[in-house]
Amino acid sequence: MFDYSLTHWITFFTATVLLNISPGPDMAFIFGQTVKKGIKSGFQAMFGIWSGTFIHIIFATIGLSAILVSSSLAFNTLKFLGAFYLIWLGIGAIRTKHIDFDINKKQSLSKKNNIFFQGFLVSLLNPKVTIFFFSFLPQFIEIDKGNTNFQFFLHGFLVIIVAAFIEPPLILLSSKLTGLLNNNKKISLWIERVFGTVLITLGIKLATSSLED
Repeated sequence: MFDYSLTHWITFFTATVLLNISPGPDMAFIFGQTVKKGIKSGFQAMFGIWSGTFIHIIFATIGLSAILVSSSLAFNTLKFLGAFYLIWLGIGAIRTKHIDFDINKKQSLSKKNNIFFQGFLVSLLNPKVTIFFFSFLPQFIEIDKGNTNFQFFLHGFLVIIVAAFIEPPLILLSSKLTGLLNNNKKISLWIERVFGTVLITLGIKLATSSLED
């Protein structure tokens, strides 16, 4: 049971690594929060993204993603919600008048939870993630290896496990920029505006995407 070949795992993990290092809303949000507010905020964003991704994995496992793929209404509804949320976050970042990059200041619990929840929504409201899992995971499901639902869940969960080896080091590296920006508020504000522009661009890209993309 679940006795996959070496070729199976090499192909799967290679594709998963490429998935995790590819640019997109998730990576942009994690990187942006880390640069702006330090390591703790970066990890809050990361865990929020992972939580949203986990919901997508559940959707793929129980077959709800099939509804999203087959229904243009469901796809477009989630797509525009996700695009609106990214653009809203981006506009908020661009309109920032003051930003404090002091990573030594303590953040309130509500602020941390806010970053986590924002990351959760960034991932959850992106229908392309669900469609990715729906199209990606079946390539690695082998009928003769046991329960297909469990195979879906196993491979989906392993995507997050791979992310656990890739994203934390990236957070630690990008947090170095926080210290460099701490003494230059003008650059800090411009970084915030660039981050906002990236989110808006990704939101527009999501809004203009289609099921065939």
